[in-house]
Amino acid sequence: MRYVAIGGFTVALLLFVAVEWAARREGSRIPTFGDVCAYVMRYEVGPVPVGRIALFGFWWWVGWHFFAR
Repeated sequence: MRYVAIGGFTVALLLFVAVEWAARREGSRIPTFGDVCAYVMRYEVGPVPVGRIALFGFWWWVGWHFFAR
């Protein structure tokens, strides 16, 4: 089961790299990861920076599940 999980994360990482590479080609209409993060960070509902809170929560979740031991 461990190898299936490692394989799944490897495939996800390779897909991420492939999409980022495709986004950085000349004339590509695919947004880069940085563009997507910048768009999410600008999202607000009134005075509340919902995008920043969501991005912070996502990174907190990633850290909690993968790096905390």
